[in-house]
Amino acid sequence: MKFVIVFVTVFAVVLAAPRSEDAIVLKSESEVGPESFKYSYETSDGVKAEARGLLKNVGSENESLAVQGAYTYVDADGQTISVEYVADENGFQPKGDHLPVAAAA
Repeated sequence: MKFVIVFVTVFAVVLAAPRSEDAIVLKSESEVGPESFKYSYETSDGVKAEARGLLKNVGSENESLAVQGAYTYVDADGQTISVEYVADENGFQPKGDHLPVAAAA
């Protein structure tokens, strides 16, 4: 059940990226299994996304989902925004040129 909840949450974040009402799906692939998933899609307005997830420590008290993915979209100013991320037991960890970076300790 945790797997489905996290998968739906991550998928919703990716779908929240701005996009045109007239976009056409150019590519859409997905595979969902009981302990893993992967998907990718691309639309005509420049949106691209891909992710893969794996259920770790299956059946144990420490069961968790580890997801790696990336998404790209064109913002309202015409700038291409790209984000790569990991989401696992350590939380959501995005990386992108437009994101602030914490100062070194």
